[in-house]
Amino acid sequence: MAQQCRNRLCSNVLPSERFSRTSQRAAESLPCRPGGEAEVGGSSRTGGRRCCRTERPVARSRAACRGPKSMAVRGMNLYGTCCLLLYFLAAASAGRDFYKILGVKKNASIKDIKKAYRKLALQLHPDRNRDDPAAQDKFADLGAAYEVLSDEEKRKQYDAYGEEGLKESQHHSSHGDIFSSFFGDFGFFGENHRQQDQNVPRGNDIVLDLEVMLEEVYTGNFVEVVRNKPVAKAAPGKRKCNCRQETRTTQLGPGRFQMTQEVVCDECPNVKMVNEERTLEVEIEQGVKDEMEYPFIGEGKGEPHIDGEPGDLRFRIKVMKHPVFERRGDDLYTNVTISLVKALVGFEMDITHLDGHKVHIARDRITKPGAKLWKKGEGLPNYDNNNIRGSLIITFDVEFPREQLEEQQKAEIQQLLKQATVQRVYNGLQGY
Repeated sequence: MAQQCRNRLCSNVLPSERFSRTSQRAAESLPCRPGGEAEVGGSSRTGGRRCCRTERPVARSRAACRGPKSMAVRGMNLYGTCCLLLYFLAAASAGRDFYKILGVKKNASIKDIKKAYRKLALQLHPDRNRDDPAAQDKFADLGAAYEVLSDEEKRKQYDAYGEEGLKESQHHSSHGDIFSSFFGDFGFFGENHRQQDQNVPRGNDIVLDLEVMLEEVYTGNFVEVVRNKPVAKAAPGKRKCNCRQETRTTQLGPGRFQMTQEVVCDECPNVKMVNEERTLEVEIEQGVKDEMEYPFIGEGKGEPHIDGEPGDLRFRIKVMKHPVFERRGDDLYTNVTISLVKALVGFEMDITHLDGHKVHIARDRITKPGAKLWKKGEGLPNYDNNNIRGSLIITFDVEFPREQLEEQQKAEIQQLLKQATVQRVYNGLQGY
């Protein structure tokens, strides 16, 4: 049996392999096959058997002597390494995670995407992060994320193929154009710029009334406003610019001088005014108050708009009247009309709120005309803190039957209610 085991061990080694002299002693102790010769240092020794020899530096012999189990382990390790490498390659080719950059979920609405961009654009703008060397890259990534996710077709391609699928068909917009569509040409950083250049002439401001619905005040929204704005474009030739009054002194003779005022101008490249259509994104913030103004810096008109700076465009909020709710601060008021029977026996009903959710009302007692019911937390969100909400105040009106009662019905009602006669006269405007 031992001899058979040796035969199986020897059968895995090739007889044509060559070995170094340092492994001769180890070769003599290896198992052999019958009928072979023991070779040591190239000479033959007749002993009725031939021995197998292995040498550690030979990789093929080592793998052969270790057997199939060791080869399987090596294969598994190689397979795992390849899978890990493919994972990293796939992650690298997938490009940037635009949803993560904007901090929104993959099912986010366009309103959520616009709101996230507007908030992050103020935080990541390079003018506010001049000490951060990566500020420009972060702001560029934010603009790229908004450009893709705010476009329905680009968003579908990105969700299906990642950023790699957008490279051929994507049209890259200027991140400055995206930022100016929310804040104007200078954004919120233009005020400081103008304080430093107070001598620069400035155009007139424009104030436009922007009507918004009460639903938009409750939930918040973005309103797109399309306007035509005159923009200076380069034109051939030169033009006079920076004109100013200067005093010139001319000598007419000995001791005689004449001082005159002259208009002196510089020569600048010629420009022409071209109307451009621009889309502005006006955010209607939750709880915004009537008459509030949203400025868009540098979006106004008026002279001078060639040699100086244009004025601002300001949108003044006008909250439209609502057929169901009336706003008083953060509180909402509404009236509910019920029948006389329901006013006496009680009732249940639902009121559809501004965002569509239902406000349940239940009364199991008598409801008098003019009675009020407060629903806390069902009013408008506070402008400064959206987590705080006002109340919904419901006033009940009672509708009496229009048909006249018969004498028997009157008697039955008096017998049922057993209410004493009350005829009180008082000043209702001052209370009682």
